[in-house]
Amino acid sequence: MSEAMNFARCSFGFRHNPRYALGLLLVFLVVFVGLGLDPTSRSDWLLENFLTVLALAWAIWWYRRTPLSNLACTLLFVFGVLHEIGAHYQYSEVPYETWVAALCEDCSLDALFGFQRNQFDRLVHFLYGLLITPVAAEVIVSRVRLRGFWLFVLPVTFMMSHSLIYELIEWLAASVVAPEVGQAYLGTQGDVWDAQKDMALATLGSLIVHPWWLWCWSRSAGAQTPE
Repeated sequence: MSEAMNFARCSFGFRHNPRYALGLLLVFLVVFVGLGLDPTSRSDWLLENFLTVLALAWAIWWYRRTPLSNLACTLLFVFGVLHEIGAHYQYSEVPYETWVAALCEDCSLDALFGFQRNQFDRLVHFLYGLLITPVAAEVIVSRVRLRGFWLFVLPVTFMMSHSLIYELIEWLAASVVAPEVGQAYLGTQGDVWDAQKDMALATLGSLIVHPWWLWCWSRSAGAQTPE
């Protein structure tokens, strides 16, 4: 078996477990249905979840061909749940301040950090880079033999391109498919540089996590190399 396929089966030293992956899938489907029963805006929820359904179908198809590691499945699950929370409330309306106040009276994240807008969408864009880069890197390395410079650059630029494509899809969907929910779907909250900041945050998350992924990958590849 090739080194790339070995890595796909045991990324970062974690073996894939079909039962674990199936369990995460079932829990996510419960979350998906539960948060989809009575969303703040049905039109916005449908727009937000169009790509989610496609991504889920891809993940299942890919897993059947090349099983993802438990870690990759976990990262996809966490990001998916966060996205469903944003889709349920509308990203610009997620009541994280209310949740914080329920845990700590008189506490406010917005006041603490001086935020002037709801930051949940910015957090999720950052976490997209942070959580999905290891998944993208695992998928790429399972199919393409990369070395040196390209081992670092390709997964990061892949995430940057994905972030750009997503912003373009958002723009087209909001302006063509459902212009009546355009501003709510885009979640710009009056910031003319919202798309650029979202892409920058996704890139930052990718740049933060990728050196760690490279270190883990080198250890995993080294452990699988016969002495």
